[in-house]
Amino acid sequence: MTDTSVATTATAPDYPMPRASCCPFDPPPALRTLGQEGRITKVRLWDGTTSWLVTRYDDQRALLADPRISADTTHPHYPHQSAGAKARRTAARTFINMDDPEHARLRRMVTAPFMIKRVQALRPAIQKIVDGLIDDMLDGPKPVDLVRAFALPVPSLVICELLGVPYADHDFFQRTSRSLVNRDTTPEEALVAQQQLVDYLDDLVSQKLAHPGDDLLSQLAEKRVTAGELSRHDAAVMGQLLLVAGHETTANMIALGTLALLEHPDQQALLRDTDDPKLITGAVEELLRYLNIVQLGRRRVALAAIEIGGQTIHAGDGVIMPNDLGNRDPAAFPDPDRLDLRRDARHHVAFGYGVHQCLGQPLARVELQVVYGTLYRRIPTLRLAIDLDRVPFKHDGAVYGVYELPVTW
Repeated sequence: MTDTSVATTATAPDYPMPRASCCPFDPPPALRTLGQEGRITKVRLWDGTTSWLVTRYDDQRALLADPRISADTTHPHYPHQSAGAKARRTAARTFINMDDPEHARLRRMVTAPFMIKRVQALRPAIQKIVDGLIDDMLDGPKPVDLVRAFALPVPSLVICELLGVPYADHDFFQRTSRSLVNRDTTPEEALVAQQQLVDYLDDLVSQKLAHPGDDLLSQLAEKRVTAGELSRHDAAVMGQLLLVAGHETTANMIALGTLALLEHPDQQALLRDTDDPKLITGAVEELLRYLNIVQLGRRRVALAAIEIGGQTIHAGDGVIMPNDLGNRDPAAFPDPDRLDLRRDARHHVAFGYGVHQCLGQPLARVELQVVYGTLYRRIPTLRLAIDLDRVPFKHDGAVYGVYELPVTW
């Protein structure tokens, strides 16, 4: 039976919703209310259009695995995150914004370096990076901004090595990445930032064609561009996706996760006092569940009518699945608002679900395991150098985190 108590365009609440300053790790209060009601309801977006908001964990997983739901950002009714996001994703699509079979064809080209065995082989190199950055912090002045000194460099160094991008250019690609993931970036600014990054990577691909190395961009150039399966521009666009996603999300998880642990000292103590890989692995999954740095929801558009949660989603309807609600659903995670590093949280949807789930999740997991398993043992007295209410949170980003995190010990 279909529920007729659905918000109209005029009465639909705005999405996204503001977080409460007193609870920076929790979903916005108005969003939590919708989640507690458990209904699929309409919300109003930045451009005045409405989309369905799917709040339950089970409903989100069902839809993310449903072939009648499309990730194609060129669909006229796709619910874009912002005007800037719409402009750049229309100008240059990546495989995460495509449907099968094209999505699968392009994704397979870059899958191998992110497979679990390949990523596990990188663990010693990641450990060396983490230890070196901690050494530098311990040898330097206090307080220190953990974002600039540690959280950003760890994944940036790793993804640069994997892709074959010079780390010396990190200021450039980190700056352009920030513009691309900021919700307030104008269409013009987004297109300029995207073009700058694509041009930079296009030049790198050209260099790899002439002088290939043992890296992913070289493999794309040698195997795919040379064979005519990709244009040089297509390879650059793919490289842009991997470079931005490969450092931006993990950097925010490192900083935000550290802040959450500093605010939950009993949980931080578990990591500080252990070298048990099972506990560390479980702690990473729970922090991913609890924090939900992808804060604007997984977005899709329906290709056919779908009955779910007492509602009919019609073809052409936009659909948003906020993973912060899915990961705080008490039906899937008892006592969901409690950070519990001993919880089995492996079934979270922080990396999405279905064929479009995050390609780089094995790498992100290993990076976070090394970071969370090392930082608090190496610096056991780590603490905030400012009050929590002075920490600048990324409320304006597609990816949640902090702009700075002054710490001392």
